[in-house]
Amino acid sequence: MIYMLEDESGIRDFVLYALNNSGFEAVGFELPSEFYAALSENIPELLLLDIMLPEEDGISILKKLRSKPETANLPVILLTAKGTEFDKVLGLDSGADDYISKPFGTMELISRIKALLRRVSKPAQTAADTISVGNLKIIQDMHEVYADGKKVSLTLKEYDLLCLLMKKKGRVYTRDELLSLIWGYDFSGESRTVDVHIRTLRSKLGSWGELIETVRGVGYRIGEKND
Repeated sequence: MIYMLEDESGIRDFVLYALNNSGFEAVGFELPSEFYAALSENIPELLLLDIMLPEEDGISILKKLRSKPETANLPVILLTAKGTEFDKVLGLDSGADDYISKPFGTMELISRIKALLRRVSKPAQTAADTISVGNLKIIQDMHEVYADGKKVSLTLKEYDLLCLLMKKKGRVYTRDELLSLIWGYDFSGESRTVDVHIRTLRSKLGSWGELIETVRGVGYRIGEKND
């Protein structure tokens, strides 16, 4: 089941029609109060969440979802008419797994939904080993990240991105490779998705964020921390 919280009926009806005719079961809501009522009865597999809403904005809703154990890991894709990097960073930093700016094509949206659902449906890692670079550690079987001994809260995409980079320290990944390996899709012009996630990931890691180096014109890699 997919929930969609979008107050514009034209967009909501069009997307729901496309989803329900693509093998998904989708339900839409115009108001946050309607969404909360449905959520109390059933937690969906994924949420499509608009930012600009009556009653309560999408970022506030997202933060509430991430603060509750039962919805902390609910996959969320933000739908927004806003296209500035600030809004994208704010959404990702608040716990969104992905974002898509309006106007968008339904085929692209469906591809992103399928890619995200594939990511979250993968079996949990059973490896007990710890990946570490200095005092930045990933405990894989716990799905936890620590920087200088302090636990760092990351979204699914941020966690997967950090794991990929740290497992191959020094290896440069292009933006296209990261889009394919982490998001499961490759749309022309969507390299900013990677850049925005890298920025929020660096911010959350504090001083250890400088480990993630930008290789100009190529992509990103894990390097060395400057003392």
